[in-house]
Amino acid sequence: MGRAAVSRKVVRVRQGNVSARADTVAAEEPLEIRLNGESLAITMRTPGDDFALAAGFLVSEGVLGSVEELRTITYCAGATEDGRNTYNVVDVRTAEGIGAERFTIQRNFYTTSSCGLCGKASLDAVRTVARWPLSDHPSLVLSPELLASLPDSLRREQRVFSRTGGLHAAGLFDERGVLLDLQEDVGRHNAVDKLVGRAFQKGLLPLSRSVLTVSGRASFELVQKAVMAGIPVLAAVSAPSSLACELAEESGMTLVGFLRGDSMNVYSGDWRIVT
Repeated sequence: MGRAAVSRKVVRVRQGNVSARADTVAAEEPLEIRLNGESLAITMRTPGDDFALAAGFLVSEGVLGSVEELRTITYCAGATEDGRNTYNVVDVRTAEGIGAERFTIQRNFYTTSSCGLCGKASLDAVRTVARWPLSDHPSLVLSPELLASLPDSLRREQRVFSRTGGLHAAGLFDERGVLLDLQEDVGRHNAVDKLVGRAFQKGLLPLSRSVLTVSGRASFELVQKAVMAGIPVLAAVSAPSSLACELAEESGMTLVGFLRGDSMNVYSGDWRIVT
């Protein structure tokens, strides 16, 4: 059902010396997500945990909120004209009354940066469909030292990245800094969906006592996914976008960027950071 990494022959040039060798690259394949038999989305992803990816994607879209709303997730047999199962198409079957209608109404408001809407319209859409407010009461209390330790903890567990250098990572930590789950993918949004989907499958949503740490930048889409999963803290090693900051502030999320070494910028929700 796909590999996270693939070996390829390359020509290596180092200081004028040329040699042929095998190199390991991150795998990338399309995944089509169907909802009750209807095609909804195609994402380019690293194969692995595809069911969790599909579930997390539908959580972030406001379609699924509890395991009772999900019936089955299966790979579609005969996905090609010759009847082969490529393991690149999954069908999510939901309970009666949970379906494409809810998805179709909301999805174009906030799913992608090319949806045609921006600013307050996007913020309002997320606020409207979010199942859980960010209600970590009592609020998480995180020290700068604990936050500073998270990127290194994340990096140590990135096994496929160590082989390929080509994957984003998303890690879910508890309030003590213990790594609960980690996912790698060519798409940072897919890595987050896989995390959220695995938690959804275990009945753990909302993740109100958790910290989401990502290896890249903090986009609006990542903040949206964290909000939809009830995660109160998002920490990124790189920069956030302006709309990500606005959504985090309006949602009551703590958003940390440029988390490198012992330095960081707190863009919203600084009350959760002990100084």
